[in-house]
Formats: sequence, structure tokens, C-alpha cells
Amino acid sequence: MSWKQNLKKNPKIKAFVYRLLVPKNQARPRRWVQWFVNPFYHKKGKGATICRRTRMDVLPWSGFELGADSTIEDFSTINNGVGPVFIGDRTRIGLGNTLIGPVTIGDDVRLAQNIVLSGLNHNYEDVSQPIHAQGVSTAPIVVEAETWIGANTVVVAGVTIGKHSIVAGGSVVTKDVPPYSVVVGNPARVVKTYNFETETWERVPSKKLIAV
Repeated sequence: MSWKQNLKKNPKIKAFVYRLLVPKNQARPRRWVQWFVNPFYHKKGKGATICRRTRMDVLPWSGFELGADSTIEDFSTINNGVGPVFIGDRTRIGLGNTLIGPVTIGDDVRLAQNIVLSGLNHNYEDVSQPIHAQGVSTAPIVVEAETWIGANTVVVAGVTIGKHSIVAGGSVVTKDVPPYSVVVGNPARVVKTYNFETETWERVPSKKLIAV
């Protein structure tokens, strides 16, 4: 049995170890974890850059990878506390983005500014307890290769955005996006798809628009 499994089965040990790694009521790990522990557990590809003002709330018990020649811009937040965050090669995470795992982003992806991708939801069913005391649930977000996501977009837990898709700025994506699609709105709808036979982007008739 691995040390991770042992931690999960023993709440007292788990709480003790967590407090060693993270200050009380905080998400950011202690400095010694950032400097001396995380580098042995997380992978950063050749030429990858994490800008100085990025907030890295990453911990050793969950995965974090940044691919070769990829960049995370200033004022972004990366959090792998409840699920891994994997970012492919030649991908740029723009200014002020928030990625809360589980999130997987493919190669050659572009995220503009102030985008939120959160694979986490707070449980709320028990009205006798505060929501923050009821734990969380997770569902992975996947952004496939060559996708471009516009500024101020929100992608909710469990969504997959297909290859070479475009998400217009300000969209709220609540369902899977087919590959080679353009989506826009709240909730986001497919407005264009690429036709490989005609080699053109074709507009979807308004009567056939489907929320995603």
C-alpha cells in the first residue's frame, strides 16, 4: 500500500501531514514545500516558463506537469489540491487564469485572460451544515490540442473541449464541445463547425443551435 493510500485511510495522519505542508485555512503550500519538495514530484519541460507572479497552489500528493516551451503568465493561479493539472507543450496560459484540477490541457493551446477552469464543485445537499464543511466533488476538464479560449470564459467541471475549437470570450461552457467547433454565449452554443469536405468553416443555422 502506498503512502498516499495510507494517508487517505487515516484522517488524523492526513490532517497532521496537511498542516505540515499548508498553513491553517490556506491553499498555498509552505515555502519549504515549494522549494524542496515539489521539484521532485512535478515536471517542467525544457523551455517552460512560470512567471514570477503566478500563484502555484500545488502539492506533492497530486500531479502537476508543464510541457516544453509552455508558459503560465503572471497573476494566474494553479491549484492541484483535489486533482492533477497537466499542461501540454507549446501552450500559453494567459494573464489571470485560474486552473483548479483535475484539468488536462493539450499541446498548442491558447488561453486568453481571466479564464476559469475548475474541475471542483462544493457539495451542498445537507442544509444543516455550512457548504464549506460538506466536502467537494470533482470531474475532470479536458482541453484538447490546438484550442483557443477567449477572455473571461468559464469552463465547468466535467467538460471536454474538442481539438482545434474556439471558445468566444465571455462564454460559459457547461457541456462537451465537439472538435473543430466555434462556440459562444451563456450557456455556450456551437455556431460554426469545420467541414473537411469543403475545407471551410460553416455557420450552424439558428434553428439547429445546441447549447454546450
